[in-house]
This record gives sequence, structure tokens and C-alpha cells, in this order.
Amino acid sequence: MAVPSGTRDQGAMMTLSAGSRIGLAGAAVVGVAFGMARYAYGLTLPDIREDLGLSELVLGPISSATFAGYLAGLLLAGWLAARRGARAPTTVGGACGALGAVLVTFAQPPWLLAVGTVLAGSAGGWVWASYSDVVTRSVPRQQRPRALAIITTGTSGGLVLLGGLAVLAAVGSWRLVWAGIALAAVAAAVVNLLLVPRTTPAARPGGRTGAASPAKALWVPAAYSIVYFAAVVIYFTYAVDLLDHGTLPGAAVPVLYAAIGFSGMVAVATGALARRWGSMRVATLCLVTVGAALVLLGLADASLIATTASACVFGVGYMTGSAVLAVWTAELVPDRPGAAFTGCLVVGAISSVAAPALAGAVIPGLGLETLLLLTAAVSWLGGVGLLLHGRSRGPAGVGTGP
Repeated sequence: MAVPSGTRDQGAMMTLSAGSRIGLAGAAVVGVAFGMARYAYGLTLPDIREDLGLSELVLGPISSATFAGYLAGLLLAGWLAARRGARAPTTVGGACGALGAVLVTFAQPPWLLAVGTVLAGSAGGWVWASYSDVVTRSVPRQQRPRALAIITTGTSGGLVLLGGLAVLAAVGSWRLVWAGIALAAVAAAVVNLLLVPRTTPAARPGGRTGAASPAKALWVPAAYSIVYFAAVVIYFTYAVDLLDHGTLPGAAVPVLYAAIGFSGMVAVATGALARRWGSMRVATLCLVTVGAALVLLGLADASLIATTASACVFGVGYMTGSAVLAVWTAELVPDRPGAAFTGCLVVGAISSVAAPALAGAVIPGLGLETLLLLTAAVSWLGGVGLLLHGRSRGPAGVGTGP
């Protein structure tokens, strides 16, 4: 009996080791691509405007182009994975993040700044959903929720590092932020190549009688994505705006990012929470939490303590909300988790584009604080909708949606 037992223990250790390796590598790449490269443009925008003497007519379109780069990465990742394997998009994403950050670091003409920021912004699109396929191909089923949660929570670490780089930039140059991102992207890409196994392209699943279509299976998480991403982008857009135009010290912006990153690390437990309570209930709690953070921010009244408290609450809802979406879509469409996650991210991306445009139209009449409170109400209503849907389906349907 001792030999079989030892063999089983050894196998379990190897399983955990493989899941941990992929989780850590994925967290590093996602942390740099999504937590750093994707948010660095907004963080350094005031200094870029002053140093390069660029107007909003130039900087605004560049900001929109970075989002277009993210969407392009999302849509092209699946195409590349189908031809080169699930790891290939993560490699391309790491390279885009590194090259884009280098170009921005040395940018002088606006076109070079634009090319660099678009490349860097595309990195998050290339890598995030791709890891759903990597995990499915390389990690046993019972370990997948934990691995996906670890990978997504890498964004928290990236935000913490970005906050640290912002402090360095305050005493030096905004270019230090982008130089640090370039170095981090190279390091993460190397770790990814060393720890994540190369996979062959997955065969397309054949038709199965009675199988629900992905669109039908994903309509609830897609609806969640619309509300969640709209609330998140409003928070990120106008939290920094409040700090820049308020009476808080300049160091408040790095503190905000660091607070979001540190508190968001609790999202590593998302897989366990989803198993215990169900993904839909966890998603409901995330919408409620993000709404609470928006209320705190709207009522902060230039208080550093209240703003920091809001950032800590937001970090929990933001990171857990991202992680549960990865877990949820993998549960609902286990044969094509990357495509399922990508679909919800694209829906969320469209919502992220529309929400700031709508906000910009109503702020002159309502005021920023009122907008934040209304967004919180929408987030809470979304949570109520998920809760009611789960109850209408009974205990068996609460965890996984339709």
C-alpha cells in the first residue's frame, strides 16, 4: 500500500506544481500587460501633455487608439491560438507590452507616442483571455478555478508596481514609468516562456446533440460584464480626475493605485469562493462592492482617508469581479473557455467605451459626485438582477448561470 500511496502523493505534488507554475507565470504577464501597460497612459498623461506640449486634440485620439489596440488584441488572440497554440498569444502580448513601453519611453514625435501606447495597450487583449485556454489544456479540472483566479489577480500586483513607479516619476520623469514597464514586460515574458508549456492548436469541438450554444450559455455573464465594466471604467476615469482637481496632494494618485492593488489581492480566493457560493453569487457581491466604492468616492469630499477607503473597497470588488468572470465563463463553456471569456470581455469593452461618453454628456448638468452615485445605483441594480435570476433558477442554477 505504501508504494501506490507515495505515487499518488507524488502525482498530486506534480499537479499542484504545474498549476502553480502556470498561475504565477500568468499572473506576471497579466500583471504587467493589464495592471501596468493598460493604465500607464492615463497615469502619465498630465506629464506627457506638459513635456511634449501636446493638445487634447492629439492626446484624446491616442487614448481612444489604445483602447482599439486592446480590442484588436482580444479579437486576434483566438485566431493566433487556433494556429499556433494557446501559449502563442501570451508570448505576442508580452512582446507588444515590452516594445510599446520602450517606444513610449523614448517618444518625442506624437506618432511614435501613439504607436507605443497602442502596442502597449494591446498587450492586455492578447494575454488575458488566452490563459483560460492555457489552463484548460494544462491544469486538471479541480485546480482550474484557483489557477484562473491567481492569473487574474496578477493585475493587483501590476497596479502596486505602477503606483511605485509613479512615485519615482514624481521625483524624476514620466519616462521612468514606461521604462520600468518595459523591463517588467521582458522579465514576465521570459518567465512565461520558461514556466508555461507549449501546446498544439486545439481541435475545434464537434457538434453535440442537445448542447447549448455559447451565446445562450453566456448571456448572464455578458449582462454582468456590461454593468461591471461600465462601473469600473467610471471609477478609474473619474477617481483620478477628482484627485487632480481637488485639494489632495500629488502623491494621492500613486496611493490610490497602490491601495486598489493591495486590497485586490484577496481575489486569489475567488476560485474557492466560486466553488462554495457559486460564481453568480460572487459576481453579485462584486457589483455591490464596486457600487459601495463609488458611493464612498462620491461622498469623499477631498478627504484622503475616505478616498483611500474607497480605493480599498474598490480593489476587492474590481479584482474579484474580473477573476470570477474568468472562472464563470470557463464553467459554462468548458470546451472553449478562451473564446467564452473573450466574448464577455468584448461586450465589456464596448460598455467601457460607451460609459465615459455617456458620463461626459451628463456631468455638466448633474455634477461628478451625482454621476458617481448614479453609477453606484446602476451597479447595485445589476447585483439585484443577478440575485433575482439566481433565485428564480433555484439552488442548482445559482452558481453557474443559465
